[in-house]
Amino acid sequence: MKQPNGSGVKPALLGATIVAALGGLLFGFDTAVISGTTDWLRQQFKLTEGMLGFTVASALIGTIIGSLAVGRPADTIGRRGVLVFLAVLYFVSAIGCALAWDWWSFMSFRLVGGLAVGGASVVAPMYIAEISPARIRGRLVAVTQFNVVFGILLAYLSNWTINHFFGTMLGDAQYRWMYGVQAAPAAVFFALLFFNPQSPRWLVAKGRIEEAREVLVSCGTDSGNLEEEIRDIQASLDLEHHSLREPFYCRKYRKPILLAVAIAAFNQLSGINAVLYYSAYIFEKAGAGAQSALLQSAIVGFTMLVFTVVAMVIIDHFGRRRLMIIGSIGYILGLGGAACAFYTGGNGKLLLASLLVFIAAHGFGQGAVIWVFISEIFPNRVRARGQALGSFTHWAMNAAISWTFPIIAASAGWMAFAFYMLCMVGQLAWVLVVMPETKGISLEKIQKELGIE
Repeated sequence: MKQPNGSGVKPALLGATIVAALGGLLFGFDTAVISGTTDWLRQQFKLTEGMLGFTVASALIGTIIGSLAVGRPADTIGRRGVLVFLAVLYFVSAIGCALAWDWWSFMSFRLVGGLAVGGASVVAPMYIAEISPARIRGRLVAVTQFNVVFGILLAYLSNWTINHFFGTMLGDAQYRWMYGVQAAPAAVFFALLFFNPQSPRWLVAKGRIEEAREVLVSCGTDSGNLEEEIRDIQASLDLEHHSLREPFYCRKYRKPILLAVAIAAFNQLSGINAVLYYSAYIFEKAGAGAQSALLQSAIVGFTMLVFTVVAMVIIDHFGRRRLMIIGSIGYILGLGGAACAFYTGGNGKLLLASLLVFIAAHGFGQGAVIWVFISEIFPNRVRARGQALGSFTHWAMNAAISWTFPIIAASAGWMAFAFYMLCMVGQLAWVLVVMPETKGISLEKIQKELGIE
């Protein structure tokens, strides 16, 4: 049965992608909203610098657990079913943080939000990759990253708006509102997910072939031949010789495992989340006032959004490796400038310019590529576990960086940025020597090119 594959995006595919990517928007909002409340947390709960770092990292403990735990459920109840559950966790976390009565309750609800973020970072890009034809897969999976960045920008703008327009009226309650507003998009995400189809690759794995055909007809195929697509998916799964429960950490999957761990580790060794979580704190250390620091944080978020959009437009034409090369060079320049700004005594203008270069490099390079790349390099039968491993590495490194940054920055901020810069020199070398190109290749053919039977 031949199906037209065309060059456009089918409405059903676009709609399902946008809804699934809302998990990314909540991911971005949840991770960045705390940046505007660090002073309040320090005063409200009487935190030292070390305890502040641990408080910020508390959600990251949840992301580590969530990213590790979500793989099996994604294979059992499906990608969509897991996303529905994650929407509930986002809602509970938003309301709980807004109403937290002490430090322990706040930490507990941040942990719940972290579980949702960790799970969404695994399942949302994986789901989109599995419903998308190869020719547009990069752009569609990158919608998740766009929404992550959009969520970050919304968090910064929301924090600034609440502080600027309602700060006097709300007093200290303004910081509770900064967390609580997330409940609204979480509820919308939950409701819209029930209109999304299941992943056709998950349906084939469960033997629900007719349902898989219906989804492929509505979302599109790689070759335009529906039966050939089904056969390729079945061959990739090859469940007569492999099981969805077969060992994951084995020689056969070594190459994609090492690729996923490397790109995820380098993502965080750039220091990106230290900048996102502590943006207002960083600008205040450089001499900006509280409101000015929040506004500069919003400028940082807007810059990343713009460059993420540019990367989305060209990722399927330009390729993953080229974006990573350009992004790595931008990282090195931006981090070097930030290190100089702190070393010379907190030059505010140089710091802002350097961080804008850094953020632009992230949006154009690693930010646009990481979740696309990890979702592509694992075979269908272990993709959920592979995505979970990449996400776990990302969040474990994130926790370590975020916890240690305020301690280092309190004594010598330039050292943190100099260390991140050296790590990005290592990333550039890895991209040039090791990283394969995956643009325009079907998920099943990528498996063959990586030598996985």
